[in-house]
Amino acid sequence: MSRGNYLLVPAVLAALILGAGGPAHAEKGFGGGTDGQTEQRADTSDDGTVSVTVGGVVFDRSKNGGGDSVGALTSSTSWSPPPCWYAPKYTPEQLQKYLEPIWEAGSTGYEWDADQREKYNADDEKKGFNKDKSGKGYWWGSYVDKSYPPGWDSCDEDYFWVDLGDPPPADIENAVTPEVLAGLAYAEIRVPGTEVTLAPAEATKVNLPTWAWLDGAEFKPVSVTASVPEIDVEATATAEPVSLRIEPGTPDAEVYPASGVCEIKDGRIGEPYAKGKANDTPPCGVKYLRSSGDGTFPLRATVTWEIHWTGGDGAGGDLPDGTFGATQDVVVQEIQAVNR
Repeated sequence: MSRGNYLLVPAVLAALILGAGGPAHAEKGFGGGTDGQTEQRADTSDDGTVSVTVGGVVFDRSKNGGGDSVGALTSSTSWSPPPCWYAPKYTPEQLQKYLEPIWEAGSTGYEWDADQREKYNADDEKKGFNKDKSGKGYWWGSYVDKSYPPGWDSCDEDYFWVDLGDPPPADIENAVTPEVLAGLAYAEIRVPGTEVTLAPAEATKVNLPTWAWLDGAEFKPVSVTASVPEIDVEATATAEPVSLRIEPGTPDAEVYPASGVCEIKDGRIGEPYAKGKANDTPPCGVKYLRSSGDGTFPLRATVTWEIHWTGGDGAGGDLPDGTFGATQDVVVQEIQAVNR
């Protein structure tokens, strides 16, 4: 870990310990606020579009999923969104204002302070900290996902300069590019809950097909756009529902189709039950082979979402599928026969 970022770790750990009851924050990013804290700002435009600035990245969530039961996607593979990243952090004047008090405090040692002053050419009033390039680029630094996932501390490169119009150094992993922004946007996607509608609704019967479906109006594509306006880079990650997996919560059951995976068709998953179809085989559903007794069976419904991304530069591609599911209790009763 570089000495420049080493100083930040105690503050982060302190935030984790002292702020265990709420979200912790990483070091402040570009765009104002108090040094030492990541700025998070929400803005609402005249048309109602909500954007949130976190860690130097602006997230447009206006086309995201909504409602009380929304949730984040879980990747279907071992891939995960970037736990930390590099983005524009300081203008030359801002970096000078941030670093010089640290050096003057003397807590980091004379030798290291001297090396740092030399690195940033701090003694040159006109060119120090690249002040001769003001308005032509930024000092980039690291930002951390506020949930501190595994790998949050892997972005330990010291501040580096990037001219406007130039890409970040290729050897620095997770320096924001359209693809990195797409991964960050993926983490911000929220999709609707997956409580399926069942028929019969109150309680189903043993050996009676139970129809299952999801409201097609809710299951439509959602997207989040991540951007860094200072360098005019952006990417949009879009999630589209493709299938529903039914797990009945007991081995004593049959699912429809036999794979347990109901494909989306004509914008909906499954088919609403209609009168007269009680003995028909549902395109999506379950048949329980025994009663749940005095309890219930935990039916789990999980929707798979395909994710693709497009960048402002025309680039694009696929990201791993994401899943989001929920469990609901199902009462299964024996069919009562009347003997005369």
